[in-house]
Amino acid sequence: MSAQGTPKADGMAAGRTTRTPVETPKGAWTITFLLFLFMLVNFADKIVVGLAGVPIMTDLKLQPDQFGLLGSSFFFLFSISAIVVGFIVNKVSTRWVLLTLAVIWALAQFPMVGTVSFTTLLICRIVLGAGEGPAFSVAAHAIYKWFPDEKRTLPTAILSQGSAFGVVLAVPALNWIIVNHSWHYAFGALGVVGLIWVAAWLALGKEGPLEDTQTLAATETKIPYVQLLTSRTFLGCVIATFGAYWALSLGLTWFTPFIVKGLGFSQSEAGFISILPWVFGATIVILTGWISQVMMARGYTTRIARGVLGSVPLIIGGLILASMPHVQGTGLQIALLVVGSGLCGAIYVVCPPMLGEFTPASQRGAIIAIYGALYTLSGIIAPSVMGTVIQRAGSMLDGYMTGFTINAVVMVGSGVIGLLLLWPNTEKARLLRGVAPQANTLKGAVSPT
Repeated sequence: MSAQGTPKADGMAAGRTTRTPVETPKGAWTITFLLFLFMLVNFADKIVVGLAGVPIMTDLKLQPDQFGLLGSSFFFLFSISAIVVGFIVNKVSTRWVLLTLAVIWALAQFPMVGTVSFTTLLICRIVLGAGEGPAFSVAAHAIYKWFPDEKRTLPTAILSQGSAFGVVLAVPALNWIIVNHSWHYAFGALGVVGLIWVAAWLALGKEGPLEDTQTLAATETKIPYVQLLTSRTFLGCVIATFGAYWALSLGLTWFTPFIVKGLGFSQSEAGFISILPWVFGATIVILTGWISQVMMARGYTTRIARGVLGSVPLIIGGLILASMPHVQGTGLQIALLVVGSGLCGAIYVVCPPMLGEFTPASQRGAIIAIYGALYTLSGIIAPSVMGTVIQRAGSMLDGYMTGFTINAVVMVGSGVIGLLLLWPNTEKARLLRGVAPQANTLKGAVSPT
């Protein structure tokens, strides 16, 4: 009988595979919600400088290139901190690491409540970036201790949406404080909110029961970090998310100033318009997480349900953004910017689960952290590039359009590379082929049988 007629062959031909379901522990969704709030605070902290960009530039008499430097400064220690903490959570409970990070965020906000210089603001943003660098990777590592692999995409999507809701909920409130009081008080409000989360996590935060960090560190087969970090799926995730984060970091720093100074809206109007990319992005992220998990349940390989599903929207988003300088009307330009940049969100949902597929659990914290550290390097580059382009352009609007065109090229290029490299379903077997012979050789050296 031909193999083509068997159900197994049909499933494999369609890019599907069979998985045995594992039960989700009680309390998993409570932890997911707390970590969703964790990321909500995280992104509210990030967005405040961009939201208050025009008042800050006015009060401190900053040029566009200086404000670009301020936006980039947040990422100066972001990657280094992410890597260091990533190795720490391989062996230390994520509960206490998350608590420490949140305390740093809160304390970094309070110096801005009073009169500050550009240097003080710069230093506080660098410290905040050091505290926030490991945030998503540690939170994802913590969640994966509560969910089996086939059920991780949706929790990852919810975790990612802390960023969107952080902006959607925080922007109106923070903008009201900025307009009616002062941008200084907006920072203080974020510090108070951060301390409230710390109290909630102390009361309710727990370590996931599916994985014991110390036991796994002692018993699990390790894959050399060089092999993990040079695997095609790891490289594909870094490059694809680098392009997505280029767009995100521009949104954090330059979206509101573009609305006010580039398109002529008031600060009050810009506060509401600034929500739009995050609302659309939240929809894309949740939809991607749901579609991916449905595809996984129906037996599609993770190459399709995660790799392709995450890369294609990045390419489409870049093409949409590339058309922005060639259309007329502020409404249409804003719509293209919102849709083009919002489609990037799909890649954030699928990459951490893909890395978790082939990385041993005892090494996963470090690998996801290094991944985060590398792709967020675009956060250093993108705001500064935009500031320099605006500074040198014939007009401010031309400068913004050139900066968004550069963003589009980066998105399309990174999406195409991701599409070519993301093959997580075959990565683990390939990596373990080189590890197994080494283990057998060592066993033979110590045992006569």
